[in-house]
Amino acid sequence: MDYFAHESAVIDDGCSIGNGTKIWHFSHIMSNCTIGEKCNIGQNVVVSPNVILGNNVKIQNNVSLYTGVECEDDVFLGPSMVFTNVINPRSGVNRRDQYSKTIVRKGASIGANATIVCGHDIGEYAFIGAGAVVTKTVLPFALVVGNPARQIGWMSEFGHRLEFNTDGIATCPESSQEYKLDNGHVVRTK
Repeated sequence: MDYFAHESAVIDDGCSIGNGTKIWHFSHIMSNCTIGEKCNIGQNVVVSPNVILGNNVKIQNNVSLYTGVECEDDVFLGPSMVFTNVINPRSGVNRRDQYSKTIVRKGASIGANATIVCGHDIGEYAFIGAGAVVTKTVLPFALVVGNPARQIGWMSEFGHRLEFNTDGIATCPESSQEYKLDNGHVVRTK
């Protein structure tokens, strides 16, 4: 075993867990999950069957990742944020064959207590503010907040708000990476 699992964690059969991953107190990794290398899965986290996590995914305490969720590399999931996987759940109606897929792309961050309604992907390096309720797809590098979530700006790969000049160019103050805003989309240029 090349990963750490606290003695109170439960890991079901059929899981693949990468080297250097840490799984903390009272977390449950359900059957057939794929978890990459160097992930950190906090206390009281539930990872439902067939969920896929890339490398270096950080999951804070009290998060539930339901079947249909996929997180690419370097994703951050804040404390008590939640995903859904059925658009119209009812206790008396079995909809296990109707799970919607949600992909959180590389480097995205989702703040504490945010809710991601299923079927809406989160773009690369997007930043979802604490408590936001995401009801539509989020663009790469977008900063979204509120309920329902609305875009209020753009973020760099290092998590800084981008301020674009009249030529549509912004520079991250930490990394000096340059970004271009063109037709409502942001790309890193260098």
